[in-house]
Amino acid sequence: MTALTLEQDNRPQIRDLLGDDTWIVACLCAAWCDVCKAYRTGFDEFAAQHPDKCFLWIDVEDQADLVGDLDIENFPTLLLQRGDQVAFFGAIQPDIGIARRLLSAYAQQSTAELQAATAGNNDRQAWQEACNLRQRLRDN
Repeated sequence: MTALTLEQDNRPQIRDLLGDDTWIVACLCAAWCDVCKAYRTGFDEFAAQHPDKCFLWIDVEDQADLVGDLDIENFPTLLLQRGDQVAFFGAIQPDIGIARRLLSAYAQQSTAELQAATAGNNDRQAWQEACNLRQRLRDN
C-alpha cells in the first residue's frame, strides 16, 4: 500500500482512519518540487512496510487551507504523530533512511515517554497545538 494523497474529497475518509492511537506519518511537499517528486517513491515504499500506520502525502499548496500557517522551511517536511501527540515536525534531508530512523525511534516510545519529552522542550510543546494534523482535519 502506498501513502494516501490528501485531497479535498478524501478528508472525511482519512479522518476516519485516524484513531486515538494511530501513528500518522505525513510528508508535506509541493508538486513543483523535484526533490519531493524523487522522495515520493521511497515514501510509498516506506508506507507499504508499515500498514499499521497512516502515511499521508500532503501537497502544501493544494491543501493550503489545512497547512497554510505551518512553518515549513524546506522540503521534504515530515510530521510524526501518534493520536494527538506530535512527536516530530520538521524539514529533513531527502533520504528515506532518516524518516525510517525517526519513526523507529519515536514508535518505540510509550505515550508517557512522548509526553515527557514534550514537557521539557518548548518547540515540541508548540507543535502540539500548531502541528496537530488530526485536529486540523477535524476543524476543516
